[in-house]
Amino acid sequence: MTEQGISNLSHEDRHFDPPAELAANANLKAEAYDRAAADPLAFWAEQADRLSWGEPFTEVLDWTNAPFAKWFVGGTLNASYNCVDRHVEAGNGERVALHFVGEPEDDTRDITYAQLKDEVSRAANALIDLGVQTGDRVAIYMPMIPEAVIAMLACARLGAPHTVVFGGFSADALSSRIIDCDAKVVITADGGYRHGSASALKPAVDEALLKCPDVTGVLVVRRTGQDVDWTEGRDVWWHDVVDAASPDHTPEMFDSEHPLYVMYTSGTTGSPKGILHTTGGYLVQSAYSFWSVFDHKPDDVYWCTADVGWVTGHSYIVYGPLANGATQVLYEGTPDSPHKGRWWEIIEKYKVSLFYTAPTAIRTCMKWGEQIPAEHDLTSLRILGSVGESINPEAYMWYRDNIGGGRTPIVDTWWQTETGAHMISPLPGVTSGKPGSAMTAIPGISAEVVDDAGKPVANGEGGYLVITEPWPSMLRTIWGDDQRYKDTYWSRWEGYYFAGDGARKDEDGAIWLLGRVDDVMNISGHRLSTTEIEPALVSHPKVAEAAVVGAADETTGQAVVAFVILRDSAVSGGQGDGHADIVQELRNHVGKEIGPIAKPRTIMIVPELPKTRSGKIMRRLLRDVAENREVGDATTLADTGIMDKITAGMTAAKNDD
Repeated sequence: MTEQGISNLSHEDRHFDPPAELAANANLKAEAYDRAAADPLAFWAEQADRLSWGEPFTEVLDWTNAPFAKWFVGGTLNASYNCVDRHVEAGNGERVALHFVGEPEDDTRDITYAQLKDEVSRAANALIDLGVQTGDRVAIYMPMIPEAVIAMLACARLGAPHTVVFGGFSADALSSRIIDCDAKVVITADGGYRHGSASALKPAVDEALLKCPDVTGVLVVRRTGQDVDWTEGRDVWWHDVVDAASPDHTPEMFDSEHPLYVMYTSGTTGSPKGILHTTGGYLVQSAYSFWSVFDHKPDDVYWCTADVGWVTGHSYIVYGPLANGATQVLYEGTPDSPHKGRWWEIIEKYKVSLFYTAPTAIRTCMKWGEQIPAEHDLTSLRILGSVGESINPEAYMWYRDNIGGGRTPIVDTWWQTETGAHMISPLPGVTSGKPGSAMTAIPGISAEVVDDAGKPVANGEGGYLVITEPWPSMLRTIWGDDQRYKDTYWSRWEGYYFAGDGARKDEDGAIWLLGRVDDVMNISGHRLSTTEIEPALVSHPKVAEAAVVGAADETTGQAVVAFVILRDSAVSGGQGDGHADIVQELRNHVGKEIGPIAKPRTIMIVPELPKTRSGKIMRRLLRDVAENREVGDATTLADTGIMDKITAGMTAAKNDD
């Protein structure tokens, strides 16, 4: 990146103030910013009071061995007790913890906190019988069913760090994670339901364990009733050992820095990168951020559409909501099974008030058309959330208007597997939100946008996003590799955490995420972010989704190449064949929205984009196509055949001004 930083060519003048009633009754008010800035450690000590501690902590933060932090030093607690038992002891045992909705219609279960406590205790006792002790690692490879949540909490109850592997990952991906963290037991299911049919899981576990001889037990939930291979002496059915176990279990209190889980980051190459989160700091910040960013009230019904295989499922399905005693929806399937209105049907049925999903899902719903959510009563919604990547302004407005009825605040949250919890987000009762901006760091977090020298950039300029002070839910290290931890996150500037994201500050100082610095293109000496050009394309009424990459160009150094999915309405209108008219129309639209420098050299009309199973677009594969190279490893894609379809379509019009 040059000293001038990333060029800032797009502008957004729209903003939306919080609804008056929400602002008046918000959990966190504007004064919290000043209070947290004046004494951050006192602020975090105050947030720690949200939890029940076995022994009180004697020191909020020990940063003497930076970048290795210790938070709430001397304190002891149990994450499972904080998420379950204490709510029952407070008299809220009959409150519903989980409204489970299976993908097959009419497959539902409501689980109260009292029932959840018993199930978690039974699972903990069953794990003890399988030989799991404090400190042992347990791998979890599950569909989105209540037993996945129960398994995580049972591990936390025993002080046995879990590593949850997304149920769509391959046997090789599973085995590499089991080996890296030396897991002793695997918890899985025969399968789960996805896209209207049973999808097997146990066979992948069997294949993975051929490389993992140290695994001594496999605990299997019967979900679909599929036939599975069985290894006697190793494999046991959940219904045999958990259902028969005692519901009585006294949780042990662990040191605040006791490991809670290892989460392997997606999309990496080479050896697995296990992000370690410990108990006290992580639970404090996930509980605080859920309460503040979603303005959670006891009568809210919350729904996060993520999978527990990702960090969003850890922080904002399991630990954050349950630590707050929340009632939430847990949905097993996809948004289009058995029909494209399934999500909105669920919101209407359960009167969901807080809804948290990914921009890629919102854009998919945009593609299907606004007539689908319009068939459902969504007036229960009072706050919408976005997670996973920056939400482009067009998707933000569609989400606000068609799902939120033009009245709900949107919390566009920036955080990472490594940060553990929300870092930058609007506060729904305080912030005047701008479509596409994460706005500013939440109270207690110190973020900045800096230049090459590590100096803060002025408003209106772009640079690198850094965190300048330690935070409670920060990763403690990379599992088994302290040096890699330091080199990866703390080596660019002394004392600053930097994970590779670019950002800009607008004229008001609001932060706009620009994606990874790797996704910044150098066009005729201008540093342009894909995150500015993609929203310009999607703002065109015929476009549902777009991905942009930079391809080598003899004249300009790099040129913009765009891959575009059209809305169903544009396709049905005969405009979906990639003809030169719509391509030229889109190029001109980008030129008008941003400037001639940003006009794509090539626009490909494609049926889908290459995405990981968590919804992230794999731009490196599109870069291979744009530069006519052999397409790289595509095994982590949700649809491994999509690159063949895209490559076969490289007859799109190429336009040069």
